Amino acid sequence: MRVPLKYVNNPQFGQHAVSDEQHIVDSTCQHNSLTGCVDKQEPVAETSSFTASERIRCSVPRPNTADSYTQDFIDFIYENPTVFHATEYFAELYIKNGFEFLAEREDWTPKLQKGGKYFTTRNGSSIVAFVIGGKYKGGNGAGIIAAHIDALTARIKPISKQPVVEGYTQIGAAPYSGTMTNTWWDRDLGLGGRVVVRNADGIFKTKLLSIPYPIARIPTLAPHFGAPALGPFNLEINTTPIIGLEPLDPSENNLKPEEVGAPLAGKHNIRLLRVIASALNVEVRDLLNFDIELFDTQKGTIGGLEQDFLFCPRLDDKMCCYAAAHALLNSAEETATSGSSINVAAFFDNEEIGSLLKQGARGGLLESSVTRVVKSLGGDTTVEQTYANSFLVSADVKHAVNPNFAYAYLPDHTPKLNVGITVPWDPNGHMTTDGESASFLEEIARRTDNTIQYFQIRNDSRSGGTIGPMLSSSLGCRALDVGIPQLSMHSIRACTGSRDIPLGIKIFQAFYEEWEDVDQSFKRGEVKSLGDVS
Repeated sequence: MRVPLKYVNNPQFGQHAVSDEQHIVDSTCQHNSLTGCVDKQEPVAETSSFTASERIRCSVPRPNTADSYTQDFIDFIYENPTVFHATEYFAELYIKNGFEFLAEREDWTPKLQKGGKYFTTRNGSSIVAFVIGGKYKGGNGAGIIAAHIDALTARIKPISKQPVVEGYTQIGAAPYSGTMTNTWWDRDLGLGGRVVVRNADGIFKTKLLSIPYPIARIPTLAPHFGAPALGPFNLEINTTPIIGLEPLDPSENNLKPEEVGAPLAGKHNIRLLRVIASALNVEVRDLLNFDIELFDTQKGTIGGLEQDFLFCPRLDDKMCCYAAAHALLNSAEETATSGSSINVAAFFDNEEIGSLLKQGARGGLLESSVTRVVKSLGGDTTVEQTYANSFLVSADVKHAVNPNFAYAYLPDHTPKLNVGITVPWDPNGHMTTDGESASFLEEIARRTDNTIQYFQIRNDSRSGGTIGPMLSSSLGCRALDVGIPQLSMHSIRACTGSRDIPLGIKIFQAFYEEWEDVDQSFKRGEVKSLGDVS
């Protein structure tokens, strides 16, 4: 099968090429080709009693220019530490690329048109973007990639003020899903999220807070203390973050006259409230409430001898969101010009805690968005017909094989980094993949020079779940699960391949550009009646 040139060795999808200019040394340096280090002789004063050791200076390798998406992703994660920041990032990215915002409260009918590019949000923490094909006809389906935009974190409690213990100022925090475990201990934690304020005109609005410098820490107990340091640990008692020491002047904990009667006074440490108010350029009395969380402040980085790895917080599942968003953008013009269906990228909050809230995958934002398009442009077509012709890709990170625990994996179901997307299977319905849906994506992969890997959990382990089953059952459309592989899932800091994000963009873009044509091949081969079954 002939593969289109745009998919072959395309640098934007992670072709590994090292520039001759990556390692530049001056005439006084000698380059070591084995280690990538620069041996530079430092001047040593003559002495009869001391001889300085030879010093080896290793320069930080320049990021591979072919992996620009990876470096951009690192910046995205660092600058958008919470679900609210990430949602706003994608909204601004869509606007920058010609998408029009549609508010849920308003009528979409006057704005929707064939060839249009749109997005909507809910709660500031979920977002659905879509491109309507220029040749769209009622009854044609939607090509959907859905992922979750939330990440494991620790949420600040509604009353976070804590009693002073041995001179430490602490803050009450609660685990969001499975956090505050050992990987969260001894980390430099920042503070960020959404704050509701009242401005001078009495209007309520939200502001996004991000304090990227370390404010909090959950300290471990040194092993010298024996049994108490070994656990098990109580999440309420042993994981309360410290955020400072009590001031030498106790009056700093007293309310100032203008702070008396502030809505949050007494609920949170007043010095913390002052830091938040200062960061938002408001007064303490203007703070009404907030959804604030702790996050790892250490920036992601590319690592490994040959820059093979990406070490980064919050990969799960912002990696798949980022890849799907850029794939939608890369394919948008082709879809708007010649497409006959709808391409959708939907990112939901609350997957890590069950997706049951309005901004979660069970909240109906995807369904209502597609329904409004069909009712506006589809004529007498039923929404059910649209979904019957649709295809859903549920995208969530998957387990790469861990070399230290290879025995925990099913043989031949060991996804590798920097190879390609992983398709998970589960006989108990935790994933949506079946033979037909896997064949669908594999045909797209063959046409576009993509590699597909498989994963299934061992019989003596339990698979995790995704938003795929709940969305496919709600929509009634064909579906499969996929994911970019990573190590250390649900750790505060995880690892993926440095070329896995470009590879994710490549296969997602291929899906948006090829799924209509592949679907026609499947449609022609469908069984029309039971009489066709031999």
